[in-house]
Amino acid sequence: MIERYTLPEMGELWTEHYKLKTWLQVEIAVCEAQAELGYIPQAAVDTIKAKANFDPQRVLEIEKEVKHDVIAFLTNLNEYVGDAGRYIHLGMTSSDMLDTALALQLVASLDVILGQLEHLVQAIRYQAQQHRDTVMIGRSHGIHAEPITFGFKLAGWLAEVLRHRERLCMLHQRIAVGKISGAVGTYANIDPQIEALACQKLGLECLSCPLASGARRQSSPKATSFPNPYPSPSASVN
Repeated sequence: MIERYTLPEMGELWTEHYKLKTWLQVEIAVCEAQAELGYIPQAAVDTIKAKANFDPQRVLEIEKEVKHDVIAFLTNLNEYVGDAGRYIHLGMTSSDMLDTALALQLVASLDVILGQLEHLVQAIRYQAQQHRDTVMIGRSHGIHAEPITFGFKLAGWLAEVLRHRERLCMLHQRIAVGKISGAVGTYANIDPQIEALACQKLGLECLSCPLASGARRQSSPKATSFPNPYPSPSASVN
């Protein structure tokens, strides 16, 4: 991200520290689900939650040796947790954690955008009311036409922004999806109920059919190719 153009609250969501924080959230949610279903001891989960931590710099150091980001993270996590760490990532594959954590980052990012967009909606609505009688030149085919009011022009912008807000809300729902289905997505080494419980704890839905590791990524590009919800003053000349 380009710092000068990035909201502080948005930039925070895409730091290395926050990324690893979401990784930890996923791992803990899965451990909690495992314990609730009787697959691992509750005492181990209590220890994991009490001791779990990570050091981004240490993770990078380990990654240089093992050449694998997830193994590096889990190794560092186990340095804090100790023996209970053997229950972390049980039955999971890397994509379970990576893709589900990415969904958490995308959802949090859209929350920031929607919050800011609401301020824009209110500002345009207010100005539209203030200028309902402010006369200006209308334009058609790039030339002067019949008079309109500036409030009318703003009302058009408002309608456009509201449509984009609706699309963003739909996108929010589509990307709020997790996957905890093990290697190649077959649930051969993990109970599907664990996925359901873990995703519920994380505020996510489950994929209807994972098909394969990484299937959750199909939703992610939608969040980066969405049209700009902020209208350009020169976007409409009619």
